[in-house]
Amino acid sequence: MPTDSPPSITQQVETVIVGAGFSGIGMAIALRRAGIEDFVVLEKAGRVGGTWRENSYPGAACDVPSHLYSFSFDPNPGWTRAFSPQPEILAYLERCADKHGVRPHLRLATGVRSATWDGAAARWVVRCTDGRVFVARALVLGNGALHLPAFPDIPGLDTFNGKCFHSAQWDHDHDLTGRDVAVIGTGASAIQFVPAIAPVVGKLRLFQRTPAWVMPRPDHAIGPRARSLYARWPALQRLVRASIYWRLEGRAIGFSRPSILRLAEPLVRHHIARNVRDPTLRAALTPTYRMGCKRILLSNEYYPALQRPNVEVITAAIARIEPAGVRTTDGTLHPADTIVLGTGFRVSEYLSAIEIFGAGGRDLDDVWRDGPAAYLGITVAGFPNLFLLMGPNTGLGHNSMIFMIEAQVRYTLQCIQALRAGERRRAIDVRPEVQATFNDALQASLGRSVWATGCHSWYQTSAGRNSALWPGFTVDYWRRTRRVDLDDYTMTP
Repeated sequence: MPTDSPPSITQQVETVIVGAGFSGIGMAIALRRAGIEDFVVLEKAGRVGGTWRENSYPGAACDVPSHLYSFSFDPNPGWTRAFSPQPEILAYLERCADKHGVRPHLRLATGVRSATWDGAAARWVVRCTDGRVFVARALVLGNGALHLPAFPDIPGLDTFNGKCFHSAQWDHDHDLTGRDVAVIGTGASAIQFVPAIAPVVGKLRLFQRTPAWVMPRPDHAIGPRARSLYARWPALQRLVRASIYWRLEGRAIGFSRPSILRLAEPLVRHHIARNVRDPTLRAALTPTYRMGCKRILLSNEYYPALQRPNVEVITAAIARIEPAGVRTTDGTLHPADTIVLGTGFRVSEYLSAIEIFGAGGRDLDDVWRDGPAAYLGITVAGFPNLFLLMGPNTGLGHNSMIFMIEAQVRYTLQCIQALRAGERRRAIDVRPEVQATFNDALQASLGRSVWATGCHSWYQTSAGRNSALWPGFTVDYWRRTRRVDLDDYTMTP
């Protein structure tokens, strides 16, 4: 690891990247491949990895097929399963940081407190939690949306006498063997860790507010022979990757036309009926909202785990947490010595941990009070030379986020190169009318999608605005971001 600059020292750099997950590492690699070396990557944790460093709970794995969940320029022939477990993805990111020379640019254990645009100097002033200050022409935020755990607003949570932790802050030193465990939440994390811990705990009570649509997970081991073939013949793995991409891409039709996904619901209900024997439990696990309105989950182990003799699914609403357990609205006290919160992330507030002040001192939190919005999910009017990776409305319900990240990285690199070109432009700022027109069309598309069929999910703000998802094909997003149209921007010389 490189020696960092001493605290309280101001360092001038061309670009500051925040976050060392797929977005930050991908941006760093793109800069180096373009011959740009004057940048730093600020990472609040002690190692790279982003989401895959934070989420280390038992059973953590990706729900996108392995061959598609990697950088297109650096495929990994060594995946051991069709759907990669968390340790393999984390190791892949570590290898990418080493292989592509990102390590010297990393500033680990360096959280960002604030970023302020200095209009006179046309620079971002980035202040870190350890007192260091970086002054940069461009600021790239690659800190992602899945890093701020959402803690439920349940009365008495702070009175619990046992151990309580969020799934994204898993306490690996807390032995669950034989314990009475209460799990609150039935989302994408819980569906993975519940089957992993159910065999070892004494009693597991799963508190479910809304059942999820759960489909079979077509997972399987990738044997040594196949891995050897991929390593020897990279074109073969590229072919497999392409076939997976286009198969998943076709699913966008269903999300944009809810009537199509409705046709698939009987098949998934049949899957529930075949795998859940008890009719009462089956009814509790069968969703009543349109399939796809909330995130569709993949698992072969979830339903079997819920039918173990030591597992109970509780659908009564939680009234409060008490020192000895969880009290539901029917008056029952459910004893517990451990509570695991599988309650997701504050997706619409993902930048709230950093104070960001743009032109004229405007606060990004204030600008986004009604919900995050950006142009192409990358640039925000009034915040020159600021670029977001995995920004508003670039999440997916059907394909790989790595594809979207690479499109955003390419677009951001072109903007940075435009700042460096010829007359050395000082600032690039998306025109407000361009951003407004884009978002009006975006929200109109989302209003016709499956996500607008009546359920409430983490895709939406508290006011119901979907600020998380892209409402169509990823290939359309790739087309829109393939080349920067500088007419969309105000350029300050």
